[in-house]
Amino acid sequence: MIIRNVRIVGAEPTDLRVENGLIAEIGPQPPGGRSVDGGGAVALPGLVDLHTHLREPGREDAETVQTGTQSAARGGYTAVHAMANTSPVADTAGVVEQVWRLGLEFGHCDVQPVGAVTVGLEGRQLAELGAMADSAARVRVFSDDGRCVDDAVLMRRALEYVKAFDGVVAQHAQEPRLTEGAQMNEGVVSGRLGLTGWPAVAEEAIIARDCLLAAHVGSRLHICHVSTAGSVEIIRWAKSKGWNITAEVTPHHLLLTDDLVEHSPAGAYNPIYKVNPPLRTRADVEAVREALADGTIDIVATDHAPHPVEDKETEWAAAAMGMVGLETALSVVQEAMVDTGLLDWAGVAQRMSLVPARIGRLTGHGRPIEPGAPANLTLYDPAARTLVDPAAFASKSRNTPYEGMTLPGRVVATFLRGKPTVLEGKLT
Repeated sequence: MIIRNVRIVGAEPTDLRVENGLIAEIGPQPPGGRSVDGGGAVALPGLVDLHTHLREPGREDAETVQTGTQSAARGGYTAVHAMANTSPVADTAGVVEQVWRLGLEFGHCDVQPVGAVTVGLEGRQLAELGAMADSAARVRVFSDDGRCVDDAVLMRRALEYVKAFDGVVAQHAQEPRLTEGAQMNEGVVSGRLGLTGWPAVAEEAIIARDCLLAAHVGSRLHICHVSTAGSVEIIRWAKSKGWNITAEVTPHHLLLTDDLVEHSPAGAYNPIYKVNPPLRTRADVEAVREALADGTIDIVATDHAPHPVEDKETEWAAAAMGMVGLETALSVVQEAMVDTGLLDWAGVAQRMSLVPARIGRLTGHGRPIEPGAPANLTLYDPAARTLVDPAAFASKSRNTPYEGMTLPGRVVATFLRGKPTVLEGKLT
């Protein structure tokens, strides 16, 4: 297959020849043969998400591996890491292998399971980390995401354990005692609305502790969904020490602020903006944008969190936390980072493909677009404008904060090992 007229990470237009699932040649190609016209789209290495909730097994009413990977492909992703908070929890070799095999079966993108750190996500006993690492799924990322591993001794043991197979613990940084009953970011808006506040220090205290623990045992630590300016400063300090710390930010924390809970288009208390960690202030948004630009925050991860309608369209206190994000992530990053001049397309490729694949120890993904690399590709038209219509999502869930908004850009095509999973914006 010839992929014609594409701009590799925004460079001058050229062609790509793909053979046997690999990029065989870059440069002008003769006419004829099977070809796809890229129309001048930006070509990026296939996106890799380190933080996706696919809900299967157990909550197939919200998402399945099939619909989640279809959603991922439409967003330009060729690999996702499936979080462990399923039912049953992915805390054994059997469950992670089930998720991995479902990914193989449906094939819209590769699915790499994330193993739980503790049994049942209960924070009392380490899960079968070694067995999951040795399983067919070859798990390398472990997280109790949705809950914090708040016991310092248990967190230390997990960090020590994963060293044996070059694993990483991905921490959901939330001190539970400081966030009991918390509903949104603690600040001026929460005070006006009478909602229990979620203080920034609840995130920052855990990040500081875990950076020190990771340094003490010489292990890898990854920090999920960084949301505060204080967290950024702690991570920047830890990295200045040479410690093996990585961090992610979500698209919604790059764009949305807590004042939407009070002044959204649909009025106050709209649960679509209820998310964990909560939306923060404009100053926090600016801080995480700058941190992503300068490399303090390493990657963008979606924290795609699908919920059925009945779990979101209810009163604020009872509503589930989370937003879907796979199909809008690249557009939000363009608006927050590219169109503001903070990142170029090469920077986007680093933060949404190359580095997340490296953190997750994925082989075959996150490679620069060059001869010999797997043909995992995303073609993206940054000049397009897209009206967000959740009814058109491939995901089973519709809980997006961007409904009715016009976002920049559109995923034109996605290729997984040379096979198109999306063409002209539609699933193949």
